[in-house]
Order: sequence, then structure tokens, then C-alpha cells
Amino acid sequence: MNRYFTLILVCIFNVSLATSCSDDDKKSEPQETETLDPVAVTKTNSTKIYMHYMPWFETKESNGQWGYHWTMANRNPDNMDANGRRDIASHYYPLIGPYHSGDKDVIENHLLLMKYSGIDGILIDWYGTYNLNDYRINKENTDQLIDMLDEVGLDYAIVYEDRFLPNIVDAGLAPTTVSAARIDFTYLQTNCFNQPNYIKIGGKPLLLNFGPITLTTPENWTNAFSNLDPKPAFLTLWHESAEAGNNAIGEYAWVYQDISHLQNFYDNNVPNLDFAIGSAYPGFNDFYEEGGAGDEIGWTIDHNNGATLDETLALAHSKGINHLQLITWNDFGEGTMFEPTIEFGYSYIEKVKTFAGVQNTGDVFIHISKLYDLRKQHKGNSAIQNKLDKAFNYFVSMQPEKAVEVLNEIQ
Repeated sequence: MNRYFTLILVCIFNVSLATSCSDDDKKSEPQETETLDPVAVTKTNSTKIYMHYMPWFETKESNGQWGYHWTMANRNPDNMDANGRRDIASHYYPLIGPYHSGDKDVIENHLLLMKYSGIDGILIDWYGTYNLNDYRINKENTDQLIDMLDEVGLDYAIVYEDRFLPNIVDAGLAPTTVSAARIDFTYLQTNCFNQPNYIKIGGKPLLLNFGPITLTTPENWTNAFSNLDPKPAFLTLWHESAEAGNNAIGEYAWVYQDISHLQNFYDNNVPNLDFAIGSAYPGFNDFYEEGGAGDEIGWTIDHNNGATLDETLALAHSKGINHLQLITWNDFGEGTMFEPTIEFGYSYIEKVKTFAGVQNTGDVFIHISKLYDLRKQHKGNSAIQNKLDKAFNYFVSMQPEKAVEVLNEIQ
């Protein structure tokens, strides 16, 4: 009985202390609901804005060697120039430097930048479930990404790459390409499609395919989807939906040569589709030839100091596009990245923020980058990491001023 009497006295004492605190003291600490419940960005544009995302980057720290997407055939990121920049397979350089896609600090940085840009969700380029080449690593990186999406308050869907299915069969991991795809889709139904933040269209999970490239008949897709209930709201790449037949409800636009291809898609394809996703991009400038990874694509789209992005965003607006995919967050090999870079700074996500009509957030991007820098600077310091967790909670609950206050306390 004495133990319980003591506990009551301690509780009364703690309540007394709590009530004696000033209002300022109370406001200085984030509440538990701020940690658990992200708040949506307020914006004036009702267009659903999605970001195409590549989870395929590896470093020596993550994988014992630099991944292909930083090296291609002839780049060596261990070599650095006079400015400390690594030799990577890109014409452009990420503001945070080359990174591992499964790094939680990197994911936190990317998702916070997207959230404050007015992006509603991400469309993740996905190779499937099989342990072959780098497919398994990409899946693991994607799992890390998905784990944090709900914390930040962003939705997601999968962009399936059926081009790699023959490799699965050739490795003896599945008898046919269709059966290999069926395994992948069953995994998605079990682990992703039913999640609250998985994007739904008409109550069905959205699934995009970058193609089709391997499964090129309606029968292929009917068989591949045979285990799924409900069937997904399935989109192919533009001009390819006939290869999926009635399995597809529509198409999504991509980037190609010049804006006339987008105009043609909006004018001639979209009116005949049940559902469509438009596109906007800042430019296209691949590194394949310079990186020894094969011939160059053969065309480029100049970034034009942001004018290309302005034009593609304006076209989507003028055509009344309700769902828009931004191409891409981080395909550095093709030079289509919205991710902040040394060359373009935050200018591309600032333009998205303006397009989305994001309200009352101020100049927050530089502070989100500071959070990343402090994460790395104080790696292993649990006390400082706890403070940075508090700043993260303020950011996701749309209290950036409080997040900045916490960051400014840390040297």
C-alpha cells in the first residue's frame, strides 16, 4: 500500500509542476499528437501532384561499392574535384551530395522538401520482389521510403517495370514472365494496396507500368492480375494502353523530345481515356554516352533556366489536367531531376510550390536542408538527434517556425 500511496503523491506533485509552467514553456515542447499526426499542406490548386521517384542509388557505405546509377561504366565517385564534388554519372550534382536511397536521413530530407512543395504523393519506380541483380536492394530502399511516407503525410503508388521479367525467367526464378509478374502483384496486394496512404482511383489501387515492354498482350495482363481483388486502376505509358486491353483504364504522359508530344497527348489521347495523368518536367539531358553506358538518347530538352518547367506546368493547367506527374525527383542519369542541385538550387521545387499554391510556409527549404546537415554532422549524438526528431515533428505537423527555432538551438 505504501508504494501506491507514494505513486499518488508523485502524480500530484507532477501535476502541480505542470500547472505551474508558463504558457510559453508549454508551447516549447511538441505534443504527442504532433508526432503521430502529420498535417496536410494548405494549397489553392486542387490538381493532384505526384512525383516520380527513383530508389536505386547506392554508396560504398550502404553496399560496399558505389552503385551503377552513380558510376555507370566509367565514373568513380571516390575521385573528388577541388570543390569536394565527387565524380558521378550526371551533368548535375545533388545539393546533399550523392547518397544511398535507403538512408533514413536522405528519405526524411526528400519527403519534407516534397511536402512543402505541395506534392501529394510519390510514384515509385519498382523492379519487383526477386533477389536478382540490384532488384532486391531497390525493393529494400523502397520499403524504407514507404515506412516514412505515412509519418510525413504523403501518399504513394507503384510504377512497375516489366522490362526485367525475362531476367527473372532466365535466372530460373520463375517459369514464365507472367507468373513472375503475378508473384510481384500478389506481394503488392498483400503489403501495399490496402495501406491507407496508397493512392486509390475509384476505390481501386493505382498501378502504373513503364511500358508495357515484356507483357504486351491483354491476355498477359489478365493472367498477371488474376490473383488480385480488386483489380488495380491500371495505367500504361502513353500510347501503349491497347497492349493491356480492358485491363487498363488509361495512360500517363512522359517526357519526349519537345512539348508538342505533351500537347498531342492532351488533345488526342486524354479525351478517349477513362483516366489520365499528365506530366511536367524541367528538362532532359542524359549522361549515357559520357558515362560509357551506351549511346546517348539522341535528343535533349534544354532546362532554359526554368522556362521548360514553366511551360509544361502552364500547359497542364491550361488543359485542365487533374492529375499531374512530375518527371522526375532524382533521375540524375537523364537530367530530369526536381531534387535540389548545385546547378539549380531549390528553383524547381519553388516553381512547383507556386503552381500548387502552397500557403503560409515561408522560405522553408533551406531549413529542411539544415536538418539534413545537422543529422549528418551529429550522427551518433542521441541528445542532438532527439532534438532533430522534435524539429522533424514540427515540420510534418506544419509548424515550420517552431522547427526552425529548434534547429537554431543546435550548433
